[in-house]
Amino acid sequence: SMSEDSQLEELINMTLEGTLTAIPNYIQDIEQNKTIMKVDNVKEFVFGVIIGMSLGMATTALASIRDGEPSIEDQIKIRDMVYSKIPHIRERIYS
Repeated sequence: SMSEDSQLEELINMTLEGTLTAIPNYIQDIEQNKTIMKVDNVKEFVFGVIIGMSLGMATTALASIRDGEPSIEDQIKIRDMVYSKIPHIRERIYS
């Protein structure tokens, strides 16, 4: 439903705010450990981490609202919403 979608969108925005705030820390941490982690491109790695965390956290949050596993439809909706934020995420990492 529309209100559920806006609730989900709100959830994703809140999730992203938290993860985006942590970007400088992630970059610094991975930069310091990139030899151990065998990471060539730190910022691309951080981008992957942020996307993964956002998908995971949004799915978990929705599961707790729904009181069960989100449907395939829910998961596609979450993915589309998170992916729609990609330009914003990349801007925050590369600025």
